[in-house]
Amino acid sequence: MSDTNIGFVGLGNVGSKVANNIISNGYKLFVYDLDEKKSKILVSKGAIFCKSIEELVTEVSVLITCLPSPKSVKEVLFKCLPQLNQRHLWIEMSTTDEKDMKYLSKLVLDKKAEVLEAPITGGQHRAESGNISILVGGSRESFKRSFPILSCIGHQILHCGEIGKASTLKVVTNYLASINLLALGEALMVCKKYGIDLKTAFEGIKISSGNSFVHETESQVILNGSYDVGFTMDLVCKDVGLFDKLTKKYKIPAEFSSLMLESFEKGRKKLGDRALSTSIVKILEDKCNESLRANGFPDYLVDHENKKDAIEVIKND
Repeated sequence: MSDTNIGFVGLGNVGSKVANNIISNGYKLFVYDLDEKKSKILVSKGAIFCKSIEELVTEVSVLITCLPSPKSVKEVLFKCLPQLNQRHLWIEMSTTDEKDMKYLSKLVLDKKAEVLEAPITGGQHRAESGNISILVGGSRESFKRSFPILSCIGHQILHCGEIGKASTLKVVTNYLASINLLALGEALMVCKKYGIDLKTAFEGIKISSGNSFVHETESQVILNGSYDVGFTMDLVCKDVGLFDKLTKKYKIPAEFSSLMLESFEKGRKKLGDRALSTSIVKILEDKCNESLRANGFPDYLVDHENKKDAIEVIKND
């Protein structure tokens, strides 16, 4: 099946960039967002505006959702269900609850449509360049159908197996990123208090065994003072909460997840839902009466690499 008409619902910080890459690759993109202004920005780049989700579904064979919460995903899908049929493929790109995803996928499959979960990871700067990574769950046949579209969006694409596995793996990766963020704030503060130049500290961590993707990206906007990663407190609390829920489900005596969730919930209460997640470090700065600033770091992350060809990540057997 040749899919030329794509629908996209959810044009937030990441979704808008993903949608723009689909347009840039010649697809006919139909868009919808609760905030019409976000849709109209994409319309100026060649997208087609839809007044409702129901209208959008009738125009497309592939429906992509990129939404902030499991609740939002449910609400959108329930509006889509009456129009879904055997020609449709639903690709869910949000970070969501694996239990909800399994339930919703069954509803879609019952309509004879296809479904994939395909959460993305790597930050909004890589979403913008088209070099983001994609974790995919669902049938191999649907994965093959989706690959030309996913190739416009990302670089490294991993088929994780059945529905639920990609969603769970994405929650795990976000947990690791979040715990790393907290640790980096404390590590940089120790360097500051000791009198180590923070540019030196940044480079020292970068070339060490303690380096990470989070350090190479989020530490830069922390040291700049903008904290701008395009990811907010409500979202990090949702993701860490999903991980904590999994540890309880499987009776894992996880010590860090509940502590981290408590820390981010305190930050959310203090700074608000829409505060940037990296602002959790600003709370530490205030408590220590120190500023973690250094010259030469950007206020906004940009992926300076050109779009790379998409590759399927092959698992070692």
